[in-house]
Amino acid sequence: MRRRQQPPLPKRHGLDPARLRLPEDGTWATIRDHLVHRLPRVPAARIDEMLAAGAIVDLDGPIAPDAPYVPGGAVWFHRDLPVETPVPFEVTVVHRDDDLLVVDKPHFLSTIPRGQHILETALVRLRRELELPDLVPAHRLDRTTAGLVLFVINPARRGAYQMLFHKRRVHKEYEAIARYDPDLTLPRTVRSRIIKERTVLRAFEVEGEPNAETLVELIDTRDGLGRYRLRPHTGRTHQLRLHMNGLGVPILGDDFYPDLTDRPVDDFTRPLQLLAARLAFTDPISGAERVFETTRTLQAWTDYEGWLAGRTR
Repeated sequence: MRRRQQPPLPKRHGLDPARLRLPEDGTWATIRDHLVHRLPRVPAARIDEMLAAGAIVDLDGPIAPDAPYVPGGAVWFHRDLPVETPVPFEVTVVHRDDDLLVVDKPHFLSTIPRGQHILETALVRLRRELELPDLVPAHRLDRTTAGLVLFVINPARRGAYQMLFHKRRVHKEYEAIARYDPDLTLPRTVRSRIIKERTVLRAFEVEGEPNAETLVELIDTRDGLGRYRLRPHTGRTHQLRLHMNGLGVPILGDDFYPDLTDRPVDDFTRPLQLLAARLAFTDPISGAERVFETTRTLQAWTDYEGWLAGRTR
């Protein structure tokens, strides 16, 4: 097994530096010239500033502004961070041992750094707050979905726990709040074919062989609302939201289905009423049965008027 090359820069804010490999067939005169070409969104003046400050390095240390191009080489640097709106909700630790960390993620907090969400993510917060620089997620939740996320503390155990999710050996249960339809026969298993294109925000159900399956059950009703248990057998993008929408009872607070809503990034009102409520699996290391349950509740069920009025909690 090939050992991963250790970055020559330390983590910053719990994040590894970016690694940029220099192509073997490159003909640039300097590394600086290649970086200007390779990073078109970064102003050339900013690249010059980073080189002058010694912030771009190779295995021998900081790179000089006029350092010649080295085909097949590599450089490391920390990317400039975007300006982020703080997410005003906390991550709750549900379980911690030598190998695993299970947390309850709030709505509006991404699981991992992506796009404009870097520091305001569960992974970076936990790495910093708990001083766990090697922490990695075994799976992910959408930014708008709250609930249980399992992280791996011990680097030697990463593959074993991540493979559980990859091979669908984790029993997942979600709760959702949506309109109650007395004519909707439940429980039922919903099967459909879902596709998601990289450059398109929403996923779509199309004709063809099903690749997504969800068991939908009604737990309780109250004042025209239904509390639903969702048990996905597969893990397609937006699967639960699409399947509920397809049944005619879209999840409350859904900005994508049935209609796409342009919500400002700093709007933390009326969160999607979807909660990852339970994870259960056979531990691949000990063989023990592991069950974790959320400590959270969905606001529209306990305080619908408050949720509707946008009172956050």
